Amino acid sequence: MICQTVRKGTECFLMKSKGCSYMGGSCKPIVEQCAGCAKITEVEGVSYCLCFPEPESKWLNGTCTMATHVKRDVEQIKKKINPLKASKKGIRS
Repeated sequence: MICQTVRKGTECFLMKSKGCSYMGGSCKPIVEQCAGCAKITEVEGVSYCLCFPEPESKWLNGTCTMATHVKRDVEQIKKKINPLKASKKGIRS
């Protein structure tokens, strides 16, 4: 539905027929860690997150799960290879 509270005129997944269904009744502005994310919209000079009504809570335990501007370090899992099996696989190919 179309937001009638803070982000007037934009599509909002929290808007219901009775009004905003979020606990506070309206979305909160972004925090400084959100700057540069692709999921930000600006309404009347204030920036809001398109995914979360309270972005500050997503940054409390580390990185926001929806942040597009943050590079995540993915560790390569190194498996221990049995040398006998590896030599047999090499012979077959």
